[in-house]
Amino acid sequence: MVAEDIIVRPIISEKSSNAMNEGKYTFEVSKKATKIDIKHAVEKLFEVKVLDVTTMNVKGKPKRQGVHQGMTSDWKKAIVTIDTNPAEKSYTDKGGKVKKLDSKKYKTSIEEFGA
Repeated sequence: MVAEDIIVRPIISEKSSNAMNEGKYTFEVSKKATKIDIKHAVEKLFEVKVLDVTTMNVKGKPKRQGVHQGMTSDWKKAIVTIDTNPAEKSYTDKGGKVKKLDSKKYKTSIEEFGA
């Protein structure tokens, strides 16, 4: 699946807006997407480092319009926790020298979310 097909839309509510301060962002995602697919899609689209992905299936609600009754569609929600304080990684090689890994520059928040 393509990253643009996995992430359907961001979910902006009072609860999700409060969670943004902790680095947790909520998205509606494709029902067939796995946690690994969601992680790779968010990292690719928003250039952030994803630490954790929590998913849940949301059941549709009953709705009526006049005498006709039906259900809204079922959908899948993902809460993605990003690294808000990315640190450089280093290691000690055989000679005792400390080497730093060349890593990508990650963002600490998602600006496109409308915060």
